[in-house]
Amino acid sequence: MLKKSFLGLTNFRIEYELLPVKAPEPEKVAASKTVTFLHPKNGDQAASPQLQTGDRVKTGQKIALFADDPAYVISSVTGTISSMSPYSGDFGKMYSAITIAVDENEELNDPFDNQTANLETAIANLSFLPGNPAYSALAAPEKTINTIVIMGVDDDLLIGTNQYIVRSALDDIKKGIGILKEISDVQRMVLVTAGESMQGYGHIGAEVKGLDTGYPAALPQLVLKNILGEVVPAGRNWEDLGVCFISAEAVASIGKAYTDRQIPVHKILTLVTKDGTQRLIKTTIGTPIRDILDKYDVSINEEDRIIFGGPMRGSAVYSLDHPVLPDTNGIVILDRTDAAYASDYPCINCGDCVRACPAQIQVHMLVRFLEAGHYEEAADNYDLLSCIDCGICSFVCVSRIPIFQYIKLAKYELDRAAVPEDRETAETTEAAEATDA
Repeated sequence: MLKKSFLGLTNFRIEYELLPVKAPEPEKVAASKTVTFLHPKNGDQAASPQLQTGDRVKTGQKIALFADDPAYVISSVTGTISSMSPYSGDFGKMYSAITIAVDENEELNDPFDNQTANLETAIANLSFLPGNPAYSALAAPEKTINTIVIMGVDDDLLIGTNQYIVRSALDDIKKGIGILKEISDVQRMVLVTAGESMQGYGHIGAEVKGLDTGYPAALPQLVLKNILGEVVPAGRNWEDLGVCFISAEAVASIGKAYTDRQIPVHKILTLVTKDGTQRLIKTTIGTPIRDILDKYDVSINEEDRIIFGGPMRGSAVYSLDHPVLPDTNGIVILDRTDAAYASDYPCINCGDCVRACPAQIQVHMLVRFLEAGHYEEAADNYDLLSCIDCGICSFVCVSRIPIFQYIKLAKYELDRAAVPEDRETAETTEAAEATDA
């Protein structure tokens, strides 16, 4: 729900949509013929992959293309690898798309060993679970994590994945919390839930904190500020402050893996169709969007939009073969008549973006530098790195300037430019140390 003063002098408020106390059971959608996984591509990888077209895989089996590459995906079905091809993601991120033809006769992979609970085992076996648990901060020697925040709400609008998991899989979450404490040595766990759903959690091994229901309160920077009382400095992240974020679905998946001794392969997500209907669905990871839309007779026409994620922070995809990923919490289908089109109309200095910005950035000035490609100046003078990526500025922009997209591009370009500089600094330091020795 959108609330805004008709005078336009106060910030609007958008409410997260809460699931009913008795959440509906997700509708099941099965992959019809194939599933596809996006295997991260690291470097040139000139070596031949250890898997080939025609190889058979089992449900729950790890698929690693290269023997010396720690990256892997987990098959959610039993079948035969039918193709492997390059796939380009956002901002030049490269993947290998592995497509598997589904066999009707399911064969489960060997049971997951629940006797060995340590971080190395989790990284090696449980990195492709529903919810996409990220262990990088817990494993990084240069970071000291003292708090794990478990997000029982989703960070974008219209999405109900983590709310549903908190209400339906509390035993798995409790088990997952115990496993996380054991493998990470982090004892402080904070479960963040919707503001009005604080009762009934009992002794799950975590503090339970209620969250404001106004968007974008569920973004990490605001959770840190409003729940933990800490502020993330510009250019740094929450891990620098000793805090790691993980979704409730990921925690439940970890708990379920150790309880059932099998790798979970089903994803909970929200589908929003053109007429605004919201459905909570359960499908196998890797299911192409085509199968989901066919299930509900949703047709895609020229200039319609398919958004993976929520309406504020999601990204458009351009193929009906794009698969459901471990972190896909929502799919929004927009009719072309409802889609907001960007324009090249100049900023009119109305100030709506400045009043709406939760980080209090002078967005109307920032965007001028971003449009001109002056990213360093934008970071130095107009707080680009203080942006929390909520997308509200684009939502309220009268001129329909794609401000959020400019911001994402600028941060990407600054990160990319910093890599060679960091490498050069490290090499200089190593050379100096060698000389001193």
